[in-house]
Parts: sequence; C-alpha cells; structure tokens
Amino acid sequence: MSIYLLDDSLKVDIYFDPDDTSFEDDICVCFTESCDEEEKIFKVDESHIYITPQQARQLAEALLKAADRSDYSDTNH
Repeated sequence: MSIYLLDDSLKVDIYFDPDDTSFEDDICVCFTESCDEEEKIFKVDESHIYITPQQARQLAEALLKAADRSDYSDTNH
C-alpha cells in the first residue's frame, strides 16, 4: 500500500516482506522522497524500517486513535 504525503514528495509504502519471514520484523515501512535536498526529512532518498506484526498493529491503532480525535475536534468547531 502506498500513501503520498507532503504534497506527494514523500511516499510511504507498507508491506509484508515474504523474503524476511525468518525474522520477527517482516513488515516493511519504506519512505521514498522525491524533493530537493534541502527539503528532505531523511538523509537518503529511500529508508526502510522493519517492524513486527505487534508493532504494526500498535502503529495502526495509534494512527486510528489520532484520526478519530481529529475527526471529533473538527465537529466541535
């Protein structure tokens, strides 16, 4: 799954890596930047972070909670 952030200059790919099934952290979060050097968040064009299924669920839960809170705050303005 690809998600584009920051005016499409940061692509986040999240996927299960079948080549890493011998490791507990077989879910890859890959960040790819397509912007000028001075605008980059990362030092390289592409960064990979491997996480466990439990960490992926925690991340997903945290994102959903933050989104819910944001939705709730929007209705109170």
